[in-house]
Amino acid sequence: MSALSAHSDLLSDLRFSLEIMPGSRKYVFTPTARAEIITKLYVAFMGQYPQMFLPGGVSQVPPHVLLSEYQTSIGFGGAGKEDPLVPGKPCSHIFKKGESCYRCKDCALDDSCVLCSRCFHATDHNGHNVSFFIAQQSGGCCDCGDEEAWRTDIRCPHHPPAGPDDPQDMTPRLILKPMPNDLPPAPNYPFRVATPPDLKDSMRRTIGFALDFLLDTLDYSPDEPMVPANEADLRLQPSADPMMKDQYCIVLWNDDKHSFDEVTKLMMDMTNRTPEDATALVRRLDEQGREIIDMNSNVTRLLETAQAITQIDLGVTIRRAYDTFCEQVVGVIIEWLLDLTRSRLGTDTLVIREALAAELLSPRRRDSFTKHLTPPCALNLDGEVPNPTRIDTLLLYHTRLWKRPRLSLKEVYASVISVSRAHKLAIAGHFANIYHRVIDAYLLVDREAETSIKYFALQLFTVPSVSGHIARNHRLVQRLLAIITSFFTNRIVEKRIVYPGSSGVSSFSSSQGGMASAGAGVPSTPTTTNATGTIDVDSFPFKSKRFMPVFSDLRYLAHTSQVQDLIAHTPSYLSAFASTCRLFMCLNPNKRAVETHVEYETDAWISVFNVTLSLSRVIKVFGEAFARATSTELVDRLDRTKFLSQLSTRSSSGQVLSSFATLALAELLKHVDLLGEDGLRSVGVTGGLREVFGRGASEQAILTIIDFPLRVLAMIAQIRTGLWVRNGFAIRGQLLHYRDYMLRELCYDQDLFILQTALVILPPDLVIVSILDRFGLLGYFSGSYLHSHYEGSQLGSMVEEVFYVLITILSENANASKMPMHLAIRREIVHALAMGPCSFSDLVKRVAERLVDDPSFEGMLREVANFRPPEGPTETGLYELKDEAYDEVNPFFYHYTRNRREEVETVLRKRIEKRTGKKDWEVVLPPKPFGVTDGPYKGVSDVWEREVMLQIMFYAVWNVLVRPPVREAILDQALHLVMLGVVERPRGFSKLAAKKRFEGEGRGKTLIEVLWSLGEHEKYAKLYKARIDWIFAKFEAQILKRPGLDKEEERKKAAKKRQETIMQQMKAQQASFASIMADANGSVEEEEIVSFGTCIVCQEDLSSASAMAGKPFGSLGLVQPSRLIRRHPDTQSSYLNEVLVAPLSMDHLLDARSTSHNFEGFPSNYTRFGLHGSVCSHLMHLDCFQVYSVSIRQRHRAQAPESSRCIPRKEFICPLCKSLGNPDTRTLLNPVAFPDWIRAAGIHILKSKPDPLLDSLQFRNGTGEFVFWSAQDPGYASVVKKNGDKDGMDAGKMLDTVMVISKSISQQSRHLRDRMEPEPSERGAGIYLPEDSWRGMVVDTSSSGATTGTMMVDALSEGLLACLTKLVALQFKNRPDEGRDAVRQAIIKRLLPDGAVFADVFLLPLLLRDPFTILVETAAVAPEMLRHVLAHEDIFGDVRMFFMSVVRHSPVFEHTATLAFDTFGEARIEKLLYAFTLPFLRRAAILCRAVLPLAFPTPNFGGNDVCEYNRLLVMLDIPPYTLQNALSGWCAHYGHSHSASHSTAAFSWISPLMCMNCETFPIDAAICLICGTTVCLQSSCCLDQDYNNRGECNMHTRECGGTIGIFYCVKRCSVLYLNSGNGTFTASPYLDAHGEVDLSMSRRGRRQFLHHARWEVIRKTWLSHGIPSMVARKLESSMDSGGWETL
Repeated sequence: MSALSAHSDLLSDLRFSLEIMPGSRKYVFTPTARAEIITKLYVAFMGQYPQMFLPGGVSQVPPHVLLSEYQTSIGFGGAGKEDPLVPGKPCSHIFKKGESCYRCKDCALDDSCVLCSRCFHATDHNGHNVSFFIAQQSGGCCDCGDEEAWRTDIRCPHHPPAGPDDPQDMTPRLILKPMPNDLPPAPNYPFRVATPPDLKDSMRRTIGFALDFLLDTLDYSPDEPMVPANEADLRLQPSADPMMKDQYCIVLWNDDKHSFDEVTKLMMDMTNRTPEDATALVRRLDEQGREIIDMNSNVTRLLETAQAITQIDLGVTIRRAYDTFCEQVVGVIIEWLLDLTRSRLGTDTLVIREALAAELLSPRRRDSFTKHLTPPCALNLDGEVPNPTRIDTLLLYHTRLWKRPRLSLKEVYASVISVSRAHKLAIAGHFANIYHRVIDAYLLVDREAETSIKYFALQLFTVPSVSGHIARNHRLVQRLLAIITSFFTNRIVEKRIVYPGSSGVSSFSSSQGGMASAGAGVPSTPTTTNATGTIDVDSFPFKSKRFMPVFSDLRYLAHTSQVQDLIAHTPSYLSAFASTCRLFMCLNPNKRAVETHVEYETDAWISVFNVTLSLSRVIKVFGEAFARATSTELVDRLDRTKFLSQLSTRSSSGQVLSSFATLALAELLKHVDLLGEDGLRSVGVTGGLREVFGRGASEQAILTIIDFPLRVLAMIAQIRTGLWVRNGFAIRGQLLHYRDYMLRELCYDQDLFILQTALVILPPDLVIVSILDRFGLLGYFSGSYLHSHYEGSQLGSMVEEVFYVLITILSENANASKMPMHLAIRREIVHALAMGPCSFSDLVKRVAERLVDDPSFEGMLREVANFRPPEGPTETGLYELKDEAYDEVNPFFYHYTRNRREEVETVLRKRIEKRTGKKDWEVVLPPKPFGVTDGPYKGVSDVWEREVMLQIMFYAVWNVLVRPPVREAILDQALHLVMLGVVERPRGFSKLAAKKRFEGEGRGKTLIEVLWSLGEHEKYAKLYKARIDWIFAKFEAQILKRPGLDKEEERKKAAKKRQETIMQQMKAQQASFASIMADANGSVEEEEIVSFGTCIVCQEDLSSASAMAGKPFGSLGLVQPSRLIRRHPDTQSSYLNEVLVAPLSMDHLLDARSTSHNFEGFPSNYTRFGLHGSVCSHLMHLDCFQVYSVSIRQRHRAQAPESSRCIPRKEFICPLCKSLGNPDTRTLLNPVAFPDWIRAAGIHILKSKPDPLLDSLQFRNGTGEFVFWSAQDPGYASVVKKNGDKDGMDAGKMLDTVMVISKSISQQSRHLRDRMEPEPSERGAGIYLPEDSWRGMVVDTSSSGATTGTMMVDALSEGLLACLTKLVALQFKNRPDEGRDAVRQAIIKRLLPDGAVFADVFLLPLLLRDPFTILVETAAVAPEMLRHVLAHEDIFGDVRMFFMSVVRHSPVFEHTATLAFDTFGEARIEKLLYAFTLPFLRRAAILCRAVLPLAFPTPNFGGNDVCEYNRLLVMLDIPPYTLQNALSGWCAHYGHSHSASHSTAAFSWISPLMCMNCETFPIDAAICLICGTTVCLQSSCCLDQDYNNRGECNMHTRECGGTIGIFYCVKRCSVLYLNSGNGTFTASPYLDAHGEVDLSMSRRGRRQFLHHARWEVIRKTWLSHGIPSMVARKLESSMDSGGWETL
């Protein structure tokens, strides 16, 4: 049998299996069916050569496994390793969901060029503007190695450029004709494997069959989800089922409108699923994109269910079960095709992709097996695309697929275009052919726009060679313009865009055979687009939110170099674009409401702004293209655009955006280097721009061009003045957007530039008069002040506005001189920072978006500004302008508002005042000169020698003098104009100012005389005298001397001066007298009243007298769970190193950098659970607290319960500092020496009699603990009831509160404790209070500030030790000493050197108990013994001797100890001993200070630098090392005890971004800062169904932190604190390079760096147990809606 016939049999078997599978499996698609399909596809694909894909001895891919996965698992042909180095071959790594992508603005050609993590870290980007983002979908690819993606070679070692001797890709960059479908193999790949021809044939035939089956199935699929109206329509649906069996499926489709909970409840109601099944179904729906929810032959029931689902706008279809099964087979085939792109044939990774590309670019085959009647819903491209191929149809069938196959196909396309440049060009050509149909589906049909194939354009249109190819050979630019025109004129028929010249069918043509010529919507040669039709701003196109990417595609396409060349050198491109722009003229005009308010404010202007601003961005790109043109070409385009502008300017009142043709004209005029005298002379123009515009047009016609921007500026001025106030808020919104920093380059700046151009192309007098006329101010500047159109303050405001326009067009030189980009950026930064230091976020809000996106922005920022990094935890980084840059600041910069101009002027004046000593009003800020001495705009300054400008300045000042009051801003602007004239035309302007006299209202005066009068005016002299003197100094240098003063004026001036001198003398005498009287009447110091302060509720004094009078007071305390105390992990060396490098003293201020270098989290199984007590130090009466608590309870009953406190847990908020709390909260040492005391204690015990009551109150497990100190001791309630109310009410209330809280916490935390629990019938269950409740007795200083001192214990308060003492007294109520002596003797037994003799009583060795617990027990019953008990924890003397004495009773331990000394050495062992015993000393000092504050004072060490360890030894008065005998006894007990068996626990570090609960990479991940575990944040996949659907953060908190949790939210870039079902968010400890928090990493995507001050705040909050109080404060200060349990 030949290989061909054998493969035909394999294909026949595959075909037969696919045909019978739906019926044989009863239309139920299972994993077994998937495995069978994939296996048969692989068998047919490999044919007779499986050994070329699989290792020896393996003939088939294992079931349920994909080929690429299997090859990677066994490392076949290098699979699973890094790709081999191939010079000249791009990386093309396909990004997967959740993968990091990097972008470098300095290196990339545009913002679409990205790097994978491997290539980014292998290249040098130090000092570059780098950002990153997380891929939300698969499909994009790395551009490393692609020469068309980078400005310079980034020198990636993994993808070097091809050398002279390496194979080259010979495909040209400039493609002059459409690409053929038959493509050669990739030329520069050295890892080729000799592939037999019959294997290539079997591969291609199998792929071709799979693609044909896919297309045949999708022929019958609908374009969008729809439910038939009735059974008849359902049965008439096209189907491929040959049996037409009445078995139907309801298919639910995914969307982004509905929540998980909503759809889950719907599925439970409609399909009777359990909550678990419904939740699983919805998760599959979200992951796959669609899901079958029911299959039945009961058509009526299915229709009812489907129609009910559609009521909430969920996508749902009802299809025959046969078709649905086949569509599921299609999903498997696409999965298989994707796997092929990841597989290899030996070491060859390209041959499979080349075969796939060849079949995609081949025409679809219909043989006897797949030939069916073509359904009406099938696509027919025969009349629309010449020689349609499979990929054409497959791209258009993208909308018929669902989420998972869509993403898989996009990844397949990305893999194919990465094979070679020819493949990329060919695929791009086919995509361009059907682009208009793709846009049809995207704009009108597709429910899941985020997965649309339209976004595949980004990978093609941004490549220069590809964009040039599809623009030149497929005329995509003109077609895009036609799409925009037809869409916005609402030419939509049956959800298809109909183009001009077509008969209801969207069709295009190509002049080079790339497209059909019949029914063309765009002519075969580039001409002006037919932009006929009208636009309705209330129609669907304007309300659609999907049109923006269409403009983006046009902008990306026009931005590339080859298309820019086409635009510059081909006249029809600009003509077609201008014709499209003309369509959007005068949209949504406004009419000023004069008498009545507008009743209904429409928001249509928002849609108009979005559309027109998108078009304006494209205009800017088109205009930039003419930098590549010649002077001849530019002059020709100016001629064309000039007449288009005249045609476009229609009559309209109130259009905020200017004419688009006018904006296009402005962009052309910015190329001043081509419009200079030499350039224009080369095309026969000698009269400059005025001659260019004057050819064939009158002055009136040219005035029409500038009229539109002039009207816009006048309208903006009127809105700012308040003339449009009756039009409502909408008109104000248009003004804000027009001047907004993001849009002003496209609006405001362009209009001003057109007016500036008018000064060159028209007589300046005519332009100035036209401006005044449009602003309605001709009368004001002609002496007819009383005949103005405006009233009151409106007139002054309009004068200010027109002055701003005049100053700008006469001084702004950026466009007139074609300022380079880096200088334009420098100027914007300097003026943005001139007002003072600001953060980077605030800075970019003051600078145009285009400048911020430029690669040179941050470099220029570093050049002109100093960065002040954040130091405190709440600070952000600030940029401050360098001193030398202030010289570049222009207070009249045209992007300043009036307020900002005044702020900047004040800053500059103060700087000069500080430097020169001049007064504020004496400082003069000379204007910056225009500075344009060459080019077409050098004639702008000629206007200063025109009388009309002089008249404006004259009447501006004259009207102030004769008609006060007036706005000072007008005088500022008028004088600035005069100063500008003096700077620009010193001679001519000075002569004109001295000669020209203004009759009538001006009374024959000149400008100079009016200025002199202003300078001598008593009201304005002080403010303006310095500037007027500066002006006259310039005048004098040119033509004249100052006007003389008459004698009367001189006399008045001298008298005024004498008066000022007398007033200053009187003021000095008054100040002297007041000072003398203050000294004579010095205040008498009152004696200080010693008091505890005042009650924070009633404000009465708190003292011992008030307590004795029956008004006790105290502080609000908080008892809370704690897992802060840790045990050293015995399996991880990193923590051991941390101990060895820890500082000797830890009671001084340290930050996170000096305390820990390990940020991996601490394993939670090495922490101990207990209770922590704290007080807020704010005092109140007990009665006041009771009244406050009653009011809180009433508030809870009257309102919705507040989440900041929990009444059942007895939690309250401190009324003053808002700290959380629940309970409202002296003796001498024994002077006997330790040896004498230990001897006397032993004798006393031997003489004592057995105490049955004491024995019954001790644990039976031999630990020596007491049952009455257990939180869940059932005996407590009976003892309290038995004793009745004999005790003090206050002490009893406090004890009861502590016990209730401790019991509640103990019951909830059993799973977190290691302590052995007694039998259920015995007493002593729960938390052991002396061991677990004395974690802390600290003052909450978060709001009041910590107390300063030389030692850590100086900032502590008394604890709750009285409660333990009271519990002992309750058990021994009838004894005189209340049981203290009995408990004291039990404690001493544990401490005696021969304590092992009591092994029958104490089974647990002393060394296995926490020694601090014994200290707490001692403090409760015998505080005078503290020093003797504490002495048992001495420093260690000879380390080796001490160590060996501990372990000598166990051979195993002794051998281990010997190895430890040999490995670490004595110095390190001693360091560890000190480090591990220091925490005990600190806790002991806390306890001793709390119990006996006078007996343990803080020693005075003077200036000696004594380490904390020695200071604590001195404070606690621990004697020298003399306890070897006692240690020997303890060690003997320890060595002989079976309880001392060694135990280990393993802790495995988990991948930082994988949730181990659902085993996925969370979209929104949170990292536990306590243990380092990654969890899902508020995700539906990880919910605790048994615990009120709590989120995984709350689930993890219960296992890790108990009641508190700290999580870093990665995507949100914030820290989440949780406490008992409540929570709050705080700022992230990570800042970017600008010292700011990126609240959402997708916003800027900058790399984050740990800020240690912020990290220290988090660490201290956790260490001080401040999370509950902080959460309570945050919730108390805000309107919290709850829901924290869902996180």
